[in-house]
Amino acid sequence: MKHAGGQNICGATIGVLCLESYFPKPPGHIKNPSALPFPLLYETVTGVTVPKLLDNPTAEMLAPFVAAAKRLEAEGVRAITGSCGFLALFQKELSEAVSIPVFSSSLIQIPLAYQMTGAKAPVGVLTAKASALTTAHLAGVGAENVPIRVMGLEDTDEFAAVILRNERTEMDLSLVEDEVVEAAKRLQANAPEIRSLVLECTDLPPYAAKIQHALKLPVFDIVTLSEMAHRVTTRSPYSGLMPW
Repeated sequence: MKHAGGQNICGATIGVLCLESYFPKPPGHIKNPSALPFPLLYETVTGVTVPKLLDNPTAEMLAPFVAAAKRLEAEGVRAITGSCGFLALFQKELSEAVSIPVFSSSLIQIPLAYQMTGAKAPVGVLTAKASALTTAHLAGVGAENVPIRVMGLEDTDEFAAVILRNERTEMDLSLVEDEVVEAAKRLQANAPEIRSLVLECTDLPPYAAKIQHALKLPVFDIVTLSEMAHRVTTRSPYSGLMPW
């Protein structure tokens, strides 16, 4: 069987549009492939940091992300995601720029979580910065009409200093874990009616298991979405047994 070629690297399923950041990414982070069950390829958009995307998103940011998405498509990935949930703002434009699936943000799972839990209870959203999460971000992923309850991490110490304010690259992961789990508990305490939780921030999946243990709820994040995208774009025949 002949293949056209043209790719420098072959076999990656998921392409990741990356912001520029240098703090630690523990296993479970989309930018740490060591624990993820699918092969990834990365494109970093130089100069776009977490503080810039959250606090000052501009139309000028879109072009380099589109260019990076096209490079990932040319390298043969089956689907494209991002390293920050606030890329939801560009979901429509990114998905129109390439011919493969794009899921720019874990927030795209909000309508799914809502329907899966009866379409009556609001969806909890744990986000890096609640004040930066706007209706435009939700509209970008078709979630603007879903009732949600939001808790941000902007008032934390370790998480906010390193990730939101970019004050340093060194980070105490144990402190971050405690802050994240505590914020999830506060969200549930403030909104006990939620029946599911979506982790907007790609820095949160490493703590998803502990969050779920604490809240006893379904927890959606960028990794759960990437696993589904990997499966739906790499289907293979089933093998098994039938009666004699």
